[in-house]
Amino acid sequence: HLNLFSLLIKLILAFTTNISEYNSMEEFTCITPEELTEIKNALEGGRMADAVSKIKENFNALDNIKLNIAITGESGSGKSTFVNVIRNLRDEDIGAAITGVVETTFEPQPYPHPNYPNVTFWDLPGIGTPNFKPENYLEDVKFSHYEFFIILGCGRFRDVHAQLARAIQERGKKFYFARSKVDTDLEASKKRRLKAYDEQRILREIREDCVRCLQAEGISFPQIFLLCNFDLDKYDFQQLQETLEHELPSHKNRTVLLAMPNISLNILLKKKAAFQGEIWKLAALSASGGAVPGLSVACDVTILMKALRDYCKSFGLDDESLTNLAQKFDKPVEELKAVIKSPLAKEISAALVYKLLTNAVGGALMRVEYLVSFIPVIGSFVARRSSYRITYYMLNSFLNEVAEDAQRVLLKAIKEIEILG
Repeated sequence: HLNLFSLLIKLILAFTTNISEYNSMEEFTCITPEELTEIKNALEGGRMADAVSKIKENFNALDNIKLNIAITGESGSGKSTFVNVIRNLRDEDIGAAITGVVETTFEPQPYPHPNYPNVTFWDLPGIGTPNFKPENYLEDVKFSHYEFFIILGCGRFRDVHAQLARAIQERGKKFYFARSKVDTDLEASKKRRLKAYDEQRILREIREDCVRCLQAEGISFPQIFLLCNFDLDKYDFQQLQETLEHELPSHKNRTVLLAMPNISLNILLKKKAAFQGEIWKLAALSASGGAVPGLSVACDVTILMKALRDYCKSFGLDDESLTNLAQKFDKPVEELKAVIKSPLAKEISAALVYKLLTNAVGGALMRVEYLVSFIPVIGSFVARRSSYRITYYMLNSFLNEVAEDAQRVLLKAIKEIEILG
């Protein structure tokens, strides 16, 4: 059932977007073969309530996934700054981690993601300081509480980094070593040896030194990521995000992905793919709702409003995210909003949902009717219902529009290439 379902998802994507942009949909369905079988059997047996209940259980499980991510490393390496930047916050924003030129973290401090509060980044006390007690450190910071550790270091690699990494690994947890403030190292090298300056050579030397020191502590195949805390779109942050995506279970990598800052077109495409993999569930849930006045459609408007708002929020089309992006790139926020064609998050209402459903009732339904009829999970019981088809088409169309807007906004902000459209 899972293979058939994944095949169908690819067929739908081939219809709605360029499938060559992202061709790995299975990891984003976030539903087990057993769950698929239960839903399919319930629908084929005419037990719509049971199917809806199972889909709700799946959504609730995804919404309630909690991730605790530890950010550790030496004092002064930019741990607190990293905690802020990865949550798309500035140092002066409400909820930001305290930063400074002296040690500011003495106890593990939790910092929930502002849009995804179940994802918490923990700013741990610095290592290598007079207050650091290596023999008790992991116990003192409640080691077992965290899903994985990101170790930050800056400047020359120190033995304490390797010792901490080995201790984490020996206790059965994953760690990822991030060499921060790489931009500062590059700038210093450029000033010292302008004529001989070679950025790629310097980056390679930093990476090789980190690998060599970790291997000397008995760590095989260490993963090293070079970062600029203030510009995550530079260097290796995208590789770090992709590594987490591949090494975490599918339901957890979805959670991490949606919480990631929108710093690249690749991340935007992956978020779009994650949401597309869930539209069939939303459409099935919504189609079990009451009739919409003036339309021959049964749907749950509350479910649809939440879905549309979630799309806007994750793609950074809410006022707060747009303002932060504008300030980061020193642009008037009005310039970013000017390239947005779809409704913004604050404009999502029941009236908008009715309008979008009305638009979806037209001839556009014929384009998806054939594909929807093959969905093995939904089966003919739901696939024949116009409510399901209309809702599916509406959500997919809105998601495409929002994803394109997010790309326009990002490109407008960074001025890399001509704006889409």
